[in-house]
Amino acid sequence: MPNFDRLRAPALVLALSLSLASCGVNTIPTLEESAKARWSDVENQYQRRADLIPNLVATVQGYAKQEKDVLVAVTEARAKATSIHIDANDLTDPAKVKAVQDAQNALSGALGRLLAVSENYPDLKSNANFLSLQSQLEGTENRIAVARRDYIGAVQAYNTELRTFPGVIWASTFYSRNKPMAEFTATPESQVAPKVKF
Repeated sequence: MPNFDRLRAPALVLALSLSLASCGVNTIPTLEESAKARWSDVENQYQRRADLIPNLVATVQGYAKQEKDVLVAVTEARAKATSIHIDANDLTDPAKVKAVQDAQNALSGALGRLLAVSENYPDLKSNANFLSLQSQLEGTENRIAVARRDYIGAVQAYNTELRTFPGVIWASTFYSRNKPMAEFTATPESQVAPKVKF
């Protein structure tokens, strides 16, 4: 009989562990890590764009030396956008997420003006380097849009889990420090596509 008592405690622990695992106790941290990973994807695409900009600026600069104001604006916007970085743990702070978004939106606007400069320079429009960089930037903008969409979906799933049953039970007990993550919000200016003519 004593052997049975020794086996009963581990069996109860195993049964409790299995019941907790099957009732969603791990859903909150799983969704949180997924949202953080999606944010990393967004930042990765922002970095890709920032890495392309010096080459684009140098290419345009060779043709459009008098467009100094536009080139300076792009360079400054890039510097500001790359200087603002938030840790994945700061994703619950809407002000920090908005600061990143604002800096990236300013960079997008500056890039739109830079690409519009090419209209005045026929040689630049046909330059292979410019065309390649423009194509890479367009691809990057598409990647950014996809990464943002994926982040929005991951944050929605995480935030929903914190507020719905049974997640709300786990959020109020085991994960009481977990807060909703800031969602990506588009600025009113981003609702209007930049006009770039070639």
